Amino acid sequence: MSNVEAVIKQCVDVLTRIKDDDTVPRNIRRSADNVKNILLDTKESPAVRAASSISILDEISNDPNIPLHTRTLIWNIASQLETISVDG
Repeated sequence: MSNVEAVIKQCVDVLTRIKDDDTVPRNIRRSADNVKNILLDTKESPAVRAASSISILDEISNDPNIPLHTRTLIWNIASQLETISVDG
């Protein structure tokens, strides 16, 4: 498994945890699921998938209703995805 694939898999795992967390508002869980689907779509290059995902993650991290622990997870995912844009 390449480094890019490992990063994507790790991000998808965290997004799945967010999606399944009932303490997270529904709109944020829906966005997390949307990002997960973008990352798993192999028709696009990893760099394009990462860029699209970062855009959505940035948007939801600014939601005032997002729990603090979830915001931290979102920032961590975005940071990991930024490495793909450079390497990918």
